[in-house]
Order: sequence, then C-alpha cells, then structure tokens
Amino acid sequence: MPKPLAEVTPNTWNFLRDAMIKPTGFREYDARWKYPDEINLPGMTALGLGLGTQMHKRGIEPLIAVGNDYRDYSLSIKNALILGLMQAGIQVKDIGPAVSPMAYFAQFHLDVPAVAMVTASHNPNGWTGVKMGFDRPLTHGPDEMAELRDIVLNGEGVARSGGSYEFVDGVKEAYIDDLVGDFKMSRPLKVVCATGNGTAAAFGPEVFERIGVEVVDSHNRLDYTFPNYNPNPEAMEMLHDMSASVKASGADMALGFDGDGDRCGVVDDEGEEIFADKVGVIMARDLSKLYPNATFVADVKSTGLFASDPELQANGVTADYWKTGHSHMKRRVKEIGALAGFEKSGHYFLAEPVGRGYDCGMRVAVEICKLMDRNPDKSMSDLRKALPKTWSTPTMSPYAADTEKYDILARLVDKLVAKHDAGETLAGRPIKEVVTVNGARVILDNGSWGLVRASSNTPNLVVVCESSESEAEMRAIFADIDAVIRTEPGVGDYDQTI
Repeated sequence: MPKPLAEVTPNTWNFLRDAMIKPTGFREYDARWKYPDEINLPGMTALGLGLGTQMHKRGIEPLIAVGNDYRDYSLSIKNALILGLMQAGIQVKDIGPAVSPMAYFAQFHLDVPAVAMVTASHNPNGWTGVKMGFDRPLTHGPDEMAELRDIVLNGEGVARSGGSYEFVDGVKEAYIDDLVGDFKMSRPLKVVCATGNGTAAAFGPEVFERIGVEVVDSHNRLDYTFPNYNPNPEAMEMLHDMSASVKASGADMALGFDGDGDRCGVVDDEGEEIFADKVGVIMARDLSKLYPNATFVADVKSTGLFASDPELQANGVTADYWKTGHSHMKRRVKEIGALAGFEKSGHYFLAEPVGRGYDCGMRVAVEICKLMDRNPDKSMSDLRKALPKTWSTPTMSPYAADTEKYDILARLVDKLVAKHDAGETLAGRPIKEVVTVNGARVILDNGSWGLVRASSNTPNLVVVCESSESEAEMRAIFADIDAVIRTEPGVGDYDQTI
C-alpha cells in the first residue's frame, strides 16, 4: 500500500481516493483525530489494514470484535476500518453500536483475542478515534501504538486472503446481564442517571432499573448532536447539571457517564460534586473491608489520600501511584495484581473478583450502588464527609500544540526539579520531592501537591493541585505552578480554571 499522506485538501478528487492520516493522531494509548480534518475514510481503511497486519505480525489469531459509539459519523468510520481489517485477512465480528466497555466485554463473551472500538471517547463532536487491544483486558500502550503507527505511516500494511464479516447480535443484552448478575438492592435508592444524550443512554437507565434503583432521567434520549452539553463527567458543566438534577429531584446521588461509557462521575445527595479520585477513596475504603491488604493503583493526578488515609492504612492497603491513561492504568493493575485502579478522570479499573480489569462506567455505577446497599444507614454525603478534608482543583488543561507539548513539558519538569534542588518554596512551603513518573508532581512538606503533565490525547497540558490545609493554599499552589508554566510562550489558555 502507498504511504498515507499527512494532509489532503477536503472536497477534492484525491480526498475521496487517497489515504490521509495526520501522524500526531497516533498517541500514547489511543488513536485519535479530528474528522475529516486530520483523517479521511481511506485513511481509516489504511489504519484497519495496519491493525490487521500488526495482528499477523504478532501471531495473533485473526479474529476481532469491532464496535462504534453513538455519533452520526461513527458508523461510516467503523465500516472504513472494517474494510481495511478484512483486506488484511481478519475475520471481523461487528457488535454494532456500543459503549467501549461493551466492546471490551465482547472479547471475553465471544472469546476473540482482539478489539477495536471506534469512538471519540469524551471528546466533543468533530473527533474520532479507535481504542484497540490484543491482550485482554489491556489496550494498546506506547509500544503497541508506536509499532502500529510505523506500519500504517510507512505503508507496510499487507493484504491477505481470509478476511470475513459477521454481524453479531445479542452482545448488548449479554453485557447488561453480566453487569447486573443476580444483584438486587435491599434499600431504596433514587439515582439521577446522566448521559448527556450520549451512547450510555442506551444502557444506564436499564441497568439501574434491573438492580432495583429508582431512576431520575437526565438527558437520556439518544441524540448525537448533544443538545445540552458534551457528555464528559470531568467537565464542570456536566457536573453542575447533575447537581441541579439531584437538588430538584431529591435523589440520593447522580451518576454520569461520558460519550463512550467507560467513565463515571458522581454527585452526592447534597448536590456536591465528588471528583472521581475521592470517589475512588470511598470505594477503596469499602472494598478493603471485604478484601484486606489489597493493593490499589491511583494515577498521578489523584488525591494523596490513597497513601495517607488512616482507614485505608488500618485495612492494610498498599497504594501505588502510576501514569495517567487508561492503557497505562489497566496494564499496571494487571502487572502488580491490584484489586482496582482509580483515575481522576473517572476511569475505574475493577479487577477480579469485582470486575474484569477494564474500565467500565456501568460496572462502577453498579458497584457504587452495591456500596450504598452495604451501608444502608449512610448517604453518599456521609461517606464523602468521612474522608479527611482536602481541597482539590478540577482537571485544568491549557493549550499546547501536539507537536510541541512534550518538549514544553520536558522543560517545565526541569524547571520544577531545579526549584526543588535549589531549596526554593512553592506556595510558601518547602518542596519535599518532585515525582517525575508522568510529568512533574511537586509534593510539599505537608503532603499538598501540584501536577503538570502532557495530555495524551488532546493538544493540551494538564494541571491539577491539591491542598491538605486550605482552599487558599490550593490556589497558591496553582498560582505558583502556573507562573512556571507561563514561562513557556507555547502554552495557551485554559479550558477551565479555579
């Protein structure tokens, strides 16, 4: 196959004929592009041919489950991808529209070694991409993505005979059955189900009703124009809307899902938005009673409470802080035999015997309902208030071009490490250490911290800060971190700030 072009002008003869793929779309653990500005349909076919070639190269049985999220353009993109997979001699099992975790489930349910899920994830309309993996429950990490990128961009895809297509019905029903099992609530529970009109609208209300939860609908009519807001439970716009729904309905909590259903956001009965890392601590407290001496993985954006919470310590918990990103976290959970992994973005990775190790917003929602059932005398706000108090920022993302962000980050890490080495302070406190496993997490002498890293899937940096002392200290940490960031002229405006 000829090498894909990095740029083809839309509305031209060549745009309908030649594969166009912007190289920056191959990221650390996802393939993600703006469509049709950065990839066209022939480019997606070239990606399918490359993915199939990668399967053969690694000696993987040529069987793959393929799904797509609920966007108006996702079906045509999936079909273009399938064409390339079949061209590579792969037998395709098309599971139809799906949330990403349903596609991961299909690997187990259909006993196939590979998965490719066409989804823009939590990104707004105009984006597309593919989440893929071979070694269930894992998805491609940096090594696999680099190999795939080279195969595709160098035109090394190999056509083979033997490709086939089959539409497989019933996977959605099997996935929901697997989520629900034989569990039924023993206490009354009223939950706002918020899907932002995204793919999870086809799953959430049914799952809650099946386990005996009273559902308060919040934008659960499928509508790929997303008329209310982009479904992303890390964005304050969605969380505020969920909070308003709780207050208006008197619900016990709100559970919200992103565009492809692999993340879950939580608002408690008082309308308080609980960032996902704090929900993770609440879940870890509950799970560590059932499974003492468990290990939990938290991403570097997450609260320090996984390591410092007295109740987790009393239950013998081992905390492991690791790289942000669903592929990094899934792999780490599996490698060290952790019970679960928690990511501030709302990805939760519940391993055996609770889940299968992949990120599933619906599984998390069911487990939160089970948690509430095990604590019949407690509200979600009671569980939140029982945590040691900390003050955290939301995830804030200043613009940095994909072609520049990693170089910018490297310089910022050097500057922050230099501040520590020189004995300088941050927010008026001594810097205890700078953890550089994924960007720079600057930890102060009282356990408060500030993080800057590069987003793996958008042209942004990522900034998160947490204080164990006060909101004022949290703001001071952010101000000092931002002052260092502003020394880089390639960094633009934030998407949201405090």
